[in-house]
Amino acid sequence: MGFIRGFGQFWYDLIIGDDWKIAVAVVTTLALGTGVLLAFAVPGPVLTPVIGLCLMAAFVIALRIDTRD
Repeated sequence: MGFIRGFGQFWYDLIIGDDWKIAVAVVTTLALGTGVLLAFAVPGPVLTPVIGLCLMAAFVIALRIDTRD
């Protein structure tokens, strides 16, 4: 039982880490990007920079939330 608990904690710390907001932003952005890619047949090289910009915006928003007074 200890092994299973440790295994679960390892993956939780790896995926979620210190900030759950960033983990949610990454999963949401990748899911939306996949949805757009499948629904509209947009070429991957066109969509990749857009996904990157969305991830950077999510990091900035999470940082602003964490550092506001």
